[in-house]
Amino acid sequence: MPYFENYLSNGIVNHNSGKSHNRAEALIIDSLESPGLRSVCIREVQKTLKQSSKLLLEDKLKTFKLGNPQGFKVFNEVIETPGDGVVIFQGMQDHTAESIKSLEGFQRAWVEEAQTLSSRSLSLLRPTIRADDSELWFTWNPRHKNDAVDAFLRGPLPPTDAIVIKANWSDNPFFPKSLQQERLDCLSADPMNYDHIWEGGYATAIEGAYFAKELTQIRLIGQIGHVAADPLLTIRLFMDIGGTGAKADAFAIWAVQFVGKEIRVLNYYEAQGQPIQAHLEWLRSQGYTPGKADVWLPHDGETNDRIFDVSYRSAFEQAGYDVEVVPRQGKGAAMMRVEAVRRWLPSCWFDEEKTRAGVEALAWYHEKRDEIRGIGLGPDHDWASHGADAFGLMAVVAGELQEKAKPRTPEARTFTRQVSWMS
Repeated sequence: MPYFENYLSNGIVNHNSGKSHNRAEALIIDSLESPGLRSVCIREVQKTLKQSSKLLLEDKLKTFKLGNPQGFKVFNEVIETPGDGVVIFQGMQDHTAESIKSLEGFQRAWVEEAQTLSSRSLSLLRPTIRADDSELWFTWNPRHKNDAVDAFLRGPLPPTDAIVIKANWSDNPFFPKSLQQERLDCLSADPMNYDHIWEGGYATAIEGAYFAKELTQIRLIGQIGHVAADPLLTIRLFMDIGGTGAKADAFAIWAVQFVGKEIRVLNYYEAQGQPIQAHLEWLRSQGYTPGKADVWLPHDGETNDRIFDVSYRSAFEQAGYDVEVVPRQGKGAAMMRVEAVRRWLPSCWFDEEKTRAGVEALAWYHEKRDEIRGIGLGPDHDWASHGADAFGLMAVVAGELQEKAKPRTPEARTFTRQVSWMS
């Protein structure tokens, strides 16, 4: 029997999972069970058959000892299957709307390396493979969430009857020792890209990313998943303030709880150009109301908004929140918060769904480089900065609260450490 049954579009994603072998075997089995089946193996770019799945199918036929007596005949460009069926191999890049009509009547279309499939190719292919009981198969290693196949099958509205299976190296019972060592070497030498190469994560990391190693480690040990709030503990809202207007910086909020030595990262919010009232409405919608949550602002929380002429501190206090403004620290504060985040990330547990956008910002946050001189110029200010700065505020405060909680010697009690910050 086929490995999968009764679906319209099937996607199998990830690295070294055996997904291509699985689909090749499924195509052969379907050809045996449905004489006369017409199938097409597709890649976005296929200049020669060497770039196709034909060789893999030929190897499978040899392994299963299937040949002419069973109705399989291998030719230069096609493979004939039982009952006058056929498997052909095509690239999509040079197809037109007219030429793609040649695939009408085909019941199987397997798109290999589907992460490279263009939106145009997908729009041509979908209405063409429409015979009764036809199936579209996509196998790919995730690259970007905006790639056509990811938007199609992993977006908020996948097609009816679609089945998407995440298959990983750890799901492959035949995963070889040589690749296991290669995987471990990658984890040690290139943690920035490990999640994308081996665990199916999107290619979000960038050269000089500050927190790549720490995020990879906590993801591997399961600290990014479902996280529940403790109803008895205060929720702390750490913010990086933006402003109103089309060109204003983004406003970012992390909702966290400190539970013993553990930091539960419950939620993330980001908005650009919105008034303070919009941020307050989001807090209320999440149940982060005064008495249940308090607000922590960077030093410019005392500054008035340019349009509404009210400070963020006063606005949140008027809404009933307890507010702490962390004072400006001085030179070197940006790297101090980077080091604080690195220190505290191993203690953090993230709610995967609610903090997804914030974790993407942390993964992207990176050093600005002078390529000519080969030197670092400090954190690059881009779309990821606001979420990273708000998280950095949380990490700095976590360190200060820990210091205050430590037992003090008589000499230490005479010294008061000031909580400080500079954005």
